[in-house]
Parts: sequence; C-alpha cells; structure tokens
Amino acid sequence: MTFQSLNERIEKHILPLANKLSSQRHLRAIRDAFISLLPITLMGGVTAVIGAAPVTETTTNGFLLAWASFAEQNSLLLNWISALTLGGMSVYVCMAITYYLARHFKLSLLTPMMLSVCGFLMLVMTPQQLGWDGKVVEISYMDGRGILPAILISILTVEAYNFMRSHNWGRISLPPSVPPSLSETFASLVPGFIVIAVYVAIFALFNAFDTTFPAFIYTAMAPSFQAADSLLFTVIMTLLVHFFWFFGIHDAALSGILAPIRDGNLSINAAAKAAGEALPHVFTTPFWVYFVAIGGAGALLALAILLFRSKSKQLKTIGRIGIVPAFFGIGEPIIFGVPVMLNPYYLIPFLFASTFNAIVAFVLMKANLIGRTFSMLSWQMPNIPGAFLSTLDIRAMILVCVLLVIDILIYLPFFKMHERQCIALESEEVQEE
Repeated sequence: MTFQSLNERIEKHILPLANKLSSQRHLRAIRDAFISLLPITLMGGVTAVIGAAPVTETTTNGFLLAWASFAEQNSLLLNWISALTLGGMSVYVCMAITYYLARHFKLSLLTPMMLSVCGFLMLVMTPQQLGWDGKVVEISYMDGRGILPAILISILTVEAYNFMRSHNWGRISLPPSVPPSLSETFASLVPGFIVIAVYVAIFALFNAFDTTFPAFIYTAMAPSFQAADSLLFTVIMTLLVHFFWFFGIHDAALSGILAPIRDGNLSINAAAKAAGEALPHVFTTPFWVYFVAIGGAGALLALAILLFRSKSKQLKTIGRIGIVPAFFGIGEPIIFGVPVMLNPYYLIPFLFASTFNAIVAFVLMKANLIGRTFSMLSWQMPNIPGAFLSTLDIRAMILVCVLLVIDILIYLPFFKMHERQCIALESEEVQEE
C-alpha cells in the first residue's frame, strides 16, 4: 500500500469519524470545560509546588530549609487553597460542562448551572452532621475522583432540562407585562423541580445502601480506571493522538476523552502530595505536556533544533521561526511549516518519538526512579523547568534532556533524507534562474 493510498483511506474513513468526535456536543463541551480550568489548575499547581519543599532529614541548604519552614507555617492556608482549586476540580468541571452544553442549546445559562451544582453537591458531598449549630460534610470526592460523576450530572441536567423546556413541561403562561426574568423563572419551575427530585431519589437510593454515587462508580469501574493508568493505555493513546495529528486532526478531537483522565489523575496526585502520601498515578496532564510531547505534539523540539542548523535555506528559515515556539510547547509552526503533516519522511519519527518518551518516562515513574507529577503550571512552560516544577525531582530535568537527545537521533535520518530533497530542489531553482 502506497502512502498516497493510505492517505486517501484515512481521509475517507477515519477523518469523518474524527470530525464527528470533535463536533459531538458532549465531547466538545467536556473539551472546552477542561480548557477553561487553566486559571484554577495554575493556582493549584503553584500552591502545590510552594507547599512541597524538597527537603529531607539531611538537608542543610538554607534556601530549602526556609522554604520548608514557610510551607509548614502556612500549611493551613496552602492546603485550603489546594482543596478549593485542584481539590475542588470536579465542581468546576460540572459548572463548565453545564455552561457549554446549555450554550449549545441556546438556553438561559443560570438555571441549568444552579441545577447542576445542586445535583453535584447532593450526590458528591456526603453529610456527616446537619445540625442547627453547624454542618459537617465529607468533600473528598470533589477532587479528580468526582470528575466522572460531575460529567454525568452536568450532561443529565442540561439534556433533561432542555427536553422539558422544549416540550413546555409545566410551563406557566404569564401576561406580556411580566418582566422576562420573572417569566423565565416560572417557566423553569417544573423542569427544575423534576431535575432536583431525581437527584434526591438517587441520593436516597445510594444512602439506603450506605454508600454514595461516586463511591459506587469508582468501585464498579475500578478495573477501568486502573487500566487507564497503565503503560499499554499510555502507548495506545500516544500513538492514536499523533496518528490523528499527522493527518491534520488536532488532538482536541480526543481531549474530551483524555482530559478527564489526565486532569483527574493530576488532582488525585496533588491531594496525595499535600497529605504526604505516595502519588498513585503516572498518566497525568503534566506527564503528557512535559515528558511526552517535548516541544509539542510529535516531540518537535528535536526537529526544530535540526531545522535550525539545516543546510537547506527553506528548512533553516522554518527552524528559526519555529524553534522558540517549540521551546514553549507550541509545535504548529513546524507541523504546518515544514510541513510535517502528511509528509512521508516524518511519519515514523512523528509517531514514535513521543511514544518512546512516553514509554521511558512511564516505566521510570512507575518504578519510582523518577518522581511522579503533582502540579501543572502552564501548557506553555518549557519542558525542562516544567519537568522539575511538576515533580520537584532534579532527575526529571535530566530525563527530559536525555529524551530530547534521543528524539534528535530518532528524527535525524529522516530529516537528512528530507533535507537532501530540499537542497536538490533549491539547486534546480537556482540553475533555472
């Protein structure tokens, strides 16, 4: 099978599927919701780093000891910020998905969001004491472990509310003189009551069996969650994302599936770090950003370095333009400038450089030879400082440097073939002139 025929088959069979995934309303709402969480995750990531000074019993460095002292003295404040940022990620996910899904249906946004939050708090928070003098609730599932319930609650709320509103269930007709805000409130009375009643019934059902909605989900789906944090899953997802990218399909097509897993695992790791416990997960958002996609999708920082020193004028120009964005994790100038997309020379290295990074980093973190990630400061942070700040492990920085060198070696033979072709074409153009 030639590359051209493969490309035609991809465009005919896989491209429509990818387009459907990227435009499917629920997956698109999930994708947009997680993108909108950046200010929350940034604050949570900074707080996680500040509260986790890398000191041991033998540490004598004055700066590190002062850092640890500050973190200990302000532990209540730092833990509270962590609990309400990364530790409260699920409630923000619920609100954001509701917002984007309600906007898709052109609904008034306030009522669906209030109903979703009400349902989320009812099903995810566990009441311990509800007296007049104070109320105590368990909020453990508001972190990454509550993301799946948050997704289900937000989708159910908006879909049910939209169905009832579009079919005028229990609509109370008011004269035109009534203000629109009041008319909207009365139109939402019956749908809102039904939605809340459903959540009350779900809470009562699980409470009767001495459990909660999220606890039941995680017990029933524990094998699936464990599989999603495995080497096999990581390799398959890395190959799939880059296969799509090579044919011009942005990884946003899969982010509606991957984002809840990566960000959920990050939130759980952050909570474990704050509690001084072992970090349970490897496959997180910073793992992907700082250790797998070094320089953007396809580990393109390696190719950018090669292009920067190319003997081809065309490739060298692209390298000069694209190397700075690649240092900040933005690979599009290289992908579309070389182009790497649909270029047979780069199919193999584009797929396997990041996959190699994923395998090595995953194995080392799983074996606890490299610290696992617990903070995410920015998608655009350069990989080397990002690797350190997400793990507070100096070995993580060394690993990224080693992976970058190996990525260059992976790209080198394919780059040289493409470079020779470009130099030949440039020579022909000079002779014709």
